[in-house]
Amino acid sequence: MENGQIRIQVKSLNLWYGEKQALENISLDILTNQVTALIGPSGCGKSTFLRALNRMNDLIENVRTEGEVLFEGINIYDKSVDAVELRKKVGMIFQKSNPFPKSIYENVAYGPKIYGIRDKKSLDEIVEKSLRQAALWDEVKDDLSKSGLSISGGQQQRLCIARALAVDPEVILMDEPASALDPIATSKIEELIFELKKQYTIVIVTHNMQQAARVSDYTAFFYMGELVEYDITRKIFTTPSIKHTEEYVTGRFG
Repeated sequence: MENGQIRIQVKSLNLWYGEKQALENISLDILTNQVTALIGPSGCGKSTFLRALNRMNDLIENVRTEGEVLFEGINIYDKSVDAVELRKKVGMIFQKSNPFPKSIYENVAYGPKIYGIRDKKSLDEIVEKSLRQAALWDEVKDDLSKSGLSISGGQQQRLCIARALAVDPEVILMDEPASALDPIATSKIEELIFELKKQYTIVIVTHNMQQAARVSDYTAFFYMGELVEYDITRKIFTTPSIKHTEEYVTGRFG
């Protein structure tokens, strides 16, 4: 691993759904202002691992977690940590875009309002800034009162990204954010990821090898709940250290 500032440090993370162990002894460092891609076949634990980074798995019954996820030097699984506050700093973009059935404006203003911002001028500024960051402002600026559900799938996903940015996170988790989108919308999301990493730390789950190679700086290969290999993306895709990784990235299984 090249030296960089560590944003999230995962140490010996284990997770069970009831009796079934979904993650086994995962340790890795996620670096600041870098894009880390999580790859591996379906059911290998990559989405579970992503959700473990902001305790989204807490919302599922019978989940048990052991080990540490250190963010800003504090284990997020410590009893003193407020999961809602954590998710403000570590935001999540889901596979299927999920705008609220509200206007475009209200979708973006929703989070800041929850956190107590009521001033119209401040909200207007946050909405514009977030939509600009999500590369959506120019497309919707004259239609902010329109329903967030009425725009295209690609625009909806960028609206969800703007909504996550509006509460000023430090880390953005993306769970296959482009898997439901056409190639043009997908390339817009990829360009956006490239821009956003200047300000945010990004972790992305993708089943698309080419996408992982294009957008990420680091890649982690998961298999059967274990972390097989984690390194600079270029190395994972050209000279991986482990044969299993090579077989997966060259399409020999998966």
